[in-house]
Amino acid sequence: MQNEAGGCPEPLGPGPTVADLTEAELIARIRQRLPPPPDWIVVGIGDDAAVVEPERNRLEVLSVDALVEGIHFDRAFTPPDAIGHRALAVNLSDLAAMGAAPRLALLSFALPPALACQDFDALVLGLAVLAGRHGVHVAGGNLTRSPGPLMVDVTVLGTVKRRQALTRGGARPGDELYVTGSIGAAAAGLQMLRDATSFTAGITETNGGHRSKRSPCPSLIAVSPAVEYCVRRYLYPEPRVRLGLLLARNRAASACMDLSDGLADGVRQIAEASGVGAVIDADALPIDTAARSWFNAQGGDTVDAVDIVSRAVRGGDDYELLFAVRPRLRSRLAAAGRHGEVPLTRIGVCTESRAVVLRRTAGGAVIEDPLPPGYSHFR
Repeated sequence: MQNEAGGCPEPLGPGPTVADLTEAELIARIRQRLPPPPDWIVVGIGDDAAVVEPERNRLEVLSVDALVEGIHFDRAFTPPDAIGHRALAVNLSDLAAMGAAPRLALLSFALPPALACQDFDALVLGLAVLAGRHGVHVAGGNLTRSPGPLMVDVTVLGTVKRRQALTRGGARPGDELYVTGSIGAAAAGLQMLRDATSFTAGITETNGGHRSKRSPCPSLIAVSPAVEYCVRRYLYPEPRVRLGLLLARNRAASACMDLSDGLADGVRQIAEASGVGAVIDADALPIDTAARSWFNAQGGDTVDAVDIVSRAVRGGDDYELLFAVRPRLRSRLAAAGRHGEVPLTRIGVCTESRAVVLRRTAGGAVIEDPLPPGYSHFR
C-alpha cells in the first residue's frame, strides 16, 4: 500500500476484490479509516442521509467534482492513495478559491468489480489523510458497481462569512493579477509519468480470478529529485486553503479562482466573468524550475522561451490560486502573504480592453500575442 509520504506500494499477491465484499463491509472499511464524527454531524454514515447542524452566522459553500478513470487519472501510473488524495484536493481547491473554510465531504464511488480491496483501502486512506489535515469530516456517501472505469465523486461543503465569499467576477480595470506558488510542474509530472508508462506498460496480475492493473511505483520513475518533485506535484496537489481563507478574511482579493485547467484558462475565466481584459507578463510568470528544464529538454534544439511559456500556461493540474487585487489594497495582500505559507507573484494587470494577451520582450521589442487557450474538457 502507498504510504503517506508517497513511497512504493508493497508487492501484492492474490487477494480479495470489492466484488467479494458486501456494500456494508465496504462501508465498514471506510469508517475504519475515518475519525469519529463531531457533535455537529447529528446523523452520519449509515443512514439514508446525513443530518448536519449549520454553523451560525456563516454562509455555506458547496462544490462537487468527479474523477473518472481514463479521463482524470490513469491507474497505470496513479497509485490508489493518490487517486483518493486528488479526488478531495480538487474540491478543497474550489473552496480555497471561494475563501471558504472546509467542513464536510460526501463520497460517491463507482467501483469496477476487479478493484482489489487493498487498492480500495489505499484510495480511502489517501482521501482520509488529506481530510484530516484540513479538518474535513466525511458525513456520508454512496457506493455502486461500475461496469467500466473507476469513478470517484466528492462533494464538499465549506463555510464563509457573509460578504467575504470570493468569486471570479469582481475584478476591475487596473486590478493586478497574482498567482500562488509556481506553474508547470504538474503538467511536466504528468508527461513524465506518461512517457515512463509507454516503456513499462501497465503490469497485470491474477487476483482471485480477476485481472487487475497495478500502478508502477512513482519512485521508480523518479530518477532525479527534479523528476520526483514534478511527479509528486501531479499526483498529490496541495490546495491553497490557508491563503484562500486569508484573502477572504481581510478582503484583499477582488476576484479569485483555482487553476485546475491551467493559468491561461484561469485568466480568461476571470476576465470573462469580470468584464475586463488582461495583459500577462511572460517574463514574470513563476514557471517551476524543474518543469522549465523538462520542457526545454523535451523540445530539443527547436524549443524556445515562447514554447516553454506556452506549455506552462496551458498545462493543467497546478491547483494554485489566481486572483486580482486593487492596487490600493496591496498592504492587505502583503499581510495575507506573510501568513499564507506560499509565495505570491504579480503576473499582470486587468484592462479596460477585453483582449487577453501575453506580453513578452524579444530583441528589445515588446510583443503582445493572444494568450494561448487552456485545457478544454470536451475537445
